[in-house]
Amino acid sequence: MMIRPKGNQLEITFSTSDTESWDGFIHNLNSFLSPYNDSYQVQTNDECTPDEYFIQEDSGEVRNNPKRSCQFNRTMLEECSGVLDRFYGYDKGQPCILIKLNRVIGMLPGKERQSPYVTCAAKRYRVGENEWREDSDKIGPLAYYPPNGTFNLMYYPYYGKKAQVNYTQPLVAVKFLNASLNTDINVECKVISNTLAAGSDRDKFAGRVSFKLRINDK
Repeated sequence: MMIRPKGNQLEITFSTSDTESWDGFIHNLNSFLSPYNDSYQVQTNDECTPDEYFIQEDSGEVRNNPKRSCQFNRTMLEECSGVLDRFYGYDKGQPCILIKLNRVIGMLPGKERQSPYVTCAAKRYRVGENEWREDSDKIGPLAYYPPNGTFNLMYYPYYGKKAQVNYTQPLVAVKFLNASLNTDINVECKVISNTLAAGSDRDKFAGRVSFKLRINDK
């Protein structure tokens, strides 16, 4: 999993009163979301059936032939689209963080029509030899876009860059509605799926991402 905007070493730190501290994040998000503009998606990608895999023939003579891709419209991110709020909440101390899964060719991330979804919470971290802490009292309520933070099944499987030139990765946005100010908040987001495990012996970071958030008001 990866997040946007890109911060320094997975740290998102800014001050609501200092526009220069978050202006770079806004530019990063705008640039990243440009291919998701509704007008572009309508021109290049298909309107697909939700909650169903978009299976296309990819064997024999048609293997790696051009494949169609499903629309992921920027406006699906609602309050975190940059359309309704061009500052993505950073000026109000309610920042949006975008999350995406790494591209894996052929991955089927859910079964029985159940799309995987993202959940974020305070991360448990060590503060002493036998002492652990988490920032659950600091993180505050969260909002997810699209609703329920789902990566809809219609965006899978992915057939590779050669076959799906216009493939647009689905995104989930999480908005921090009332996080504590002037303090570090350790956050972990992970994907919940009935076919994918969040972390494994081979890659403990598979299906999860951790970052530090700090919102200053001065």
